[in-house]
Amino acid sequence: MPRAQLVSNLVVAAFGILTLALGIWALIEPSSFFDNVADWPPYNRHFIHDIGAFQVAIGTALLFALVWRSDAVLAALGGAAIGAALHWIAHITDEDLLGGSDSDPYLLGIIALILVLTFVWRLFAGKGEVPRY
Repeated sequence: MPRAQLVSNLVVAAFGILTLALGIWALIEPSSFFDNVADWPPYNRHFIHDIGAFQVAIGTALLFALVWRSDAVLAALGGAAIGAALHWIAHITDEDLLGGSDSDPYLLGIIALILVLTFVWRLFAGKGEVPRY
């Protein structure tokens, strides 16, 4: 493997893992994440949950790109599907905190469902076969 490819793969893996870990932290312990990483008042639990959902999406897309090197669309879909699903869950769990429209959780659920189903369909249609090395 050429040195540039090796180094870029290591950087993508490291930042994928770091971003994924930060996102999970923001989702599971939003007040701790706020106190230690994002201390810009005022504290807003839902906003931190959103940050977590999108960080997990970025991290998983980076890691999926290493798994499905020949299918960038599958890697991007996987990250987007996970991020959309977590964003939808945040809107359900934070319902008491939200403004916006009453239809937001339904609309976000439909978007998440479309992305997840498209990801699974593409994965099992053979486009997402993990290459053997």
